Amino acid sequence: MPGELSISAATRAATLDRLERERFDLVVVGGGITGAGVARAATLAGLSVALLDAHDFASGTSSRSSKLIHGGLRYLALGDVGLVREAALERKQVFRIAPHLAEPRWMVVPARSRAALAKLRIGISTYEKLGAVEAPDRHQNWSGSELAREEPVLDRERFPHACAYREYLTDDARLVLANLRAAVGVGSAVLNYAPVEAMLLEQGRAVGVEAACRLTGRRVRVRARVVVNAAGPWVEAVQRLETPDAPLMLHLSKGIHVTLDAERLPVRNMLVLSASDRRSLFAIRRGEVVYLGTTDTSYARGAERWPTIEREEVNYLLEPLARYFDVAAVEPRHVLGAWAGLRPLIGTQGTEPQELSRRDEVISGAAGVVTVAGGKLTGYRPMAERVLEAAGRVLGHMPAPCEDDPLPGGDFSGDLASLSAGLERETGVAARTAARLVRLYGAEAHAVVTRGPNPIVPGASLLSGEVDWGVMEEGATSVRDLLYRRTRTALYEPGESERVLDAVAVRMAELLDWSGERTAQERSEMRARLAADLDFREAGAPQEELGSG
Repeated sequence: MPGELSISAATRAATLDRLERERFDLVVVGGGITGAGVARAATLAGLSVALLDAHDFASGTSSRSSKLIHGGLRYLALGDVGLVREAALERKQVFRIAPHLAEPRWMVVPARSRAALAKLRIGISTYEKLGAVEAPDRHQNWSGSELAREEPVLDRERFPHACAYREYLTDDARLVLANLRAAVGVGSAVLNYAPVEAMLLEQGRAVGVEAACRLTGRRVRVRARVVVNAAGPWVEAVQRLETPDAPLMLHLSKGIHVTLDAERLPVRNMLVLSASDRRSLFAIRRGEVVYLGTTDTSYARGAERWPTIEREEVNYLLEPLARYFDVAAVEPRHVLGAWAGLRPLIGTQGTEPQELSRRDEVISGAAGVVTVAGGKLTGYRPMAERVLEAAGRVLGHMPAPCEDDPLPGGDFSGDLASLSAGLERETGVAARTAARLVRLYGAEAHAVVTRGPNPIVPGASLLSGEVDWGVMEEGATSVRDLLYRRTRTALYEPGESERVLDAVAVRMAELLDWSGERTAQERSEMRARLAADLDFREAGAPQEELGSG
């Protein structure tokens, strides 16, 4: 029930008190999908858990992905069958516990000839066997009138055939929040904006961490039997708190995505396109927008929260559109929104980013800190199990697995259309709003609307209740938290962010007792962030080569 699963920004002081007072079995450093999955799995296994993130939950890699629950068909070509099998099977499990965050969609691969189509079918059939795909969801072959109906803007002279197979569309940041709230519902204590600055050591063993609250300045010492380092791109920085001379293990790769109005690129499904260097890119329809991604380039500037988006990277993503679709020319000035993230890959000397494995690696450090790096969004649950096995060796016993209940919002049949129709009928919200809400909140969408059914400003799609829900149930502490990671307005409704941000700031000020100065600062920072996202539209192309990294 709402309330029992709350991560409330209004109860921050009480959470800090608890973190200082209790001794936990695990303290997890990092609030992305890996840390959130570990926290949930550990609490389900009966362990007491604290989780800290230096910034907002999911503010790094776990809000910047292509937003797919997928097996990674291309990794078959690299021979990584085990990784593909695990991820392909995991798709069903994520759908089972969170069907609103694992929406079955057709992934369409255009083909130039029947021979190319036949080759595609062989690979996809193998992929479906690895994932135990059932008959209704197995691939389809589209040609002629079928292809014209399903993807009318695809250039059928160049691509007269296509193979469509099932993958799952997710919302990465909301999957993180759902796992965190599930962990809180069974006893975890979680806190954002609380960077870990020191490791607590006794007789050479890690017995907790010292963190500083960015919002209050308060320092807390969080004691635990096991420290888990799940800091993603920042995992090496946390390692050095345990072992100052720890060897480097990560290869950071940058991936960007850009968003277009669906009227400009009216695709209906999710498509695989070939970039100029033959890398695979996605074009994914999400409501009234289509996003394109992703690049895969080595990033030598270190772990950054907001990596810069370069104009040449945007051109790289837009280039295939003229080759695949009968649409007007698309240029950087047409881009409505964009995001960039860093992948923390396990490094191999001399290997390009797209050739590096997406496997995770779990290691135990000299002071007993369990560190996890690498991995894929889709495989976060088995990754958490491997972390718990390593933690169990430190604890001296293996945590017993518990029943894997649905995530918050996931307790419905999986029929999003019926859920949306019911929400529209029962609350009176518009059909488009209802469809958006159920994809974000699932079965909790009704409770969100109850908090405030009216648009935050006239004509907006964002409801006032979403602001209250994001602050009181999901721990949002800034306008950026709310618009980028709770409601995803900045990603999927990019033209709306500027219109609503003043009203969002005013409502959050009421909920969190902000001063006038703090409210003005929030407005200013959000506007600056929105402008920075689109700096590339005015900038000249840099001298950076793309593709191979």
